[in-house]
Amino acid sequence: MKAKKILFISTEMSPFVSESADSLMGLNLPQQIQENGHEIRIFTPKWGMINERRNQLHEVIRLSGINIIVDETDRPLVIKVASVVSARLQVYFIDNDDYFSRRKMARDDNGVEYDDNGERAIFFARGVLETVKKLRWIPDVIHCSGWMPAFAPLYIKKAYKDEPSFTNVKVVYSVSSPSVATKFAKHTLDCVSFKNSSANDFADIATDDFGYTELMKMATKFSDGIILDDPNVDASVIEYAKSKNIPVLDYKGEEFKDAYSEFYDLVMGDEN
Repeated sequence: MKAKKILFISTEMSPFVSESADSLMGLNLPQQIQENGHEIRIFTPKWGMINERRNQLHEVIRLSGINIIVDETDRPLVIKVASVVSARLQVYFIDNDDYFSRRKMARDDNGVEYDDNGERAIFFARGVLETVKKLRWIPDVIHCSGWMPAFAPLYIKKAYKDEPSFTNVKVVYSVSSPSVATKFAKHTLDCVSFKNSSANDFADIATDDFGYTELMKMATKFSDGIILDDPNVDASVIEYAKSKNIPVLDYKGEEFKDAYSEFYDLVMGDEN
């Protein structure tokens, strides 16, 4: 099994947020893949409930300082970093006062989803990719998990395809059951455009009812392989992947370490 550079882009990660199936996977997946001999990097949002002092987050000045335009508004990108000492992991956090620091995850204190969750996901995806460029670290595989990185595959394959960090990268997406919006704001699709990428690139999916299922299909369309992160993934997403001849790895439960490493080999063409 050839060692690879794997970039993990996760929606949530323990111990920085409350324990859930997703946050525990956000921790256990990179830890176990690292134990398999791969070099890794991890990115996740700096959600408002993350206690910076307790978790010893600090800003990385050399990586911060650029602005990302979403919906014709310049928003500063702030990069922070912390470590999970017990797992020997370093984690990069994407931060912005408007989108993350002053917000919880998908829902506010009353359980209402934020109207601009789509915009937040767009900012997050572009923020990660801009930071990876600054790191001058070239991943072999980018593994995205959850709803937050859903726009990353599109941007990697379209807007950033000629960037040295992403020219030859393979994208794997972990598809899960709905955790946010049954329907995103229509305005979300107007915010997608960046360089040579736009909602026109997934016009077959970008309907008036653009919800979680459509988000997963969009991410699938621009990925080189998908992994079923739970046993209840919408069957239409799986069918969509197969219609595009995109490899699908079935749900593996807790026995995922070797299967995921082998799947990375498969999408890279290194299965032998």
